[in-house]
Amino acid sequence: MTVAQSVARAKPISDQIALFESMVLTHEKALYQFAYRLCGNHHEAQDLLQEGLYRAYKSFAKFETGTAFDRWLYQIIHNLYIDHYRKRKRRPSVTSIDEPIQHLETEKTVEIADWTLNPENQAMRSELGDQIQRGLEELSPEYRTAVILCDIQGLSYEEISQVLNCSIGTVRSRIHRGRKMLRRLLLPYIQEKGAAQG
Repeated sequence: MTVAQSVARAKPISDQIALFESMVLTHEKALYQFAYRLCGNHHEAQDLLQEGLYRAYKSFAKFETGTAFDRWLYQIIHNLYIDHYRKRKRRPSVTSIDEPIQHLETEKTVEIADWTLNPENQAMRSELGDQIQRGLEELSPEYRTAVILCDIQGLSYEEISQVLNCSIGTVRSRIHRGRKMLRRLLLPYIQEKGAAQG
């Protein structure tokens, strides 16, 4: 193979890498928020997003240009989360009372991309945001994901059905039930706040 042929072959690959990177930069904040809302933990969300981006990069050649890149990544991240969730359910959590809990010590030192001035992230850290996150964590993964994709990420029912690979009727049902459960979980907090203000 001549040098010219190898350069010709390498150029499309570098173009693909540049395209992938630019698309990731466009959607990175929304993808991180999705991963965080699924996990409820910044460190786990970063790991989930990183693994999702790695998987997406490996299979980027299969991505159809012109289709929704963020929806494709939501699907990859969701599937990874479900895999991790199932493994976590099967594996009992065992800790020693003599050992420090590592993830709690590092939780405060985890550095995230500088989105701190973003009002959305400030609201996420507010008391209501924390309550909503706790409520989301109480939902089963299928309801949680549907509610997050609809109410936080702003996807349509059709887009959610593509991400979750299920019918629109199933999406509607999961969103309706998920919202109902979330309202029930948030009701004590809302009543407490209402009583404090009144």
